[in-house]
Amino acid sequence: MIRQISVFVENQPGSMMNVTNVLTEAHVNIRAISTFDTPEFGIMRLVVDDPVRAKESLTSKGFVNRVNDVIGAELKDEKGNLNQMLKILADGQINVNYIYSFVIREGKAPVMVFHTDDFEKAESVLKQADVKLVEEAEL
Repeated sequence: MIRQISVFVENQPGSMMNVTNVLTEAHVNIRAISTFDTPEFGIMRLVVDDPVRAKESLTSKGFVNRVNDVIGAELKDEKGNLNQMLKILADGQINVNYIYSFVIREGKAPVMVFHTDDFEKAESVLKQADVKLVEEAEL
């Protein structure tokens, strides 16, 4: 299991940089990032090397944030691998709430990060299908 931090930011120039600045000052390394926006605010989802320090630093600077679990599945960079993983989850009747990827892993395969309502079942069906799951320490 991987812990992800979600940060709520205003939808205005510099708001994402303000978040990354706090993390930089706290010596937190960002491994993956995804953003979603609405007209009023955005949500930054980040996988970092130290989620506890990231949360403490952001909270101390007034950012609304939370840490939650996500699953990381290592997929070889080959055509159809993402589709195969999503088929495994769909066949297992597992809903994927959102998904994003990161590839900078010093020579290792890319990782698809996703959130679901049933982590145990998702991990079980993926392991049964020989999909390599990534733990936070492996990032």
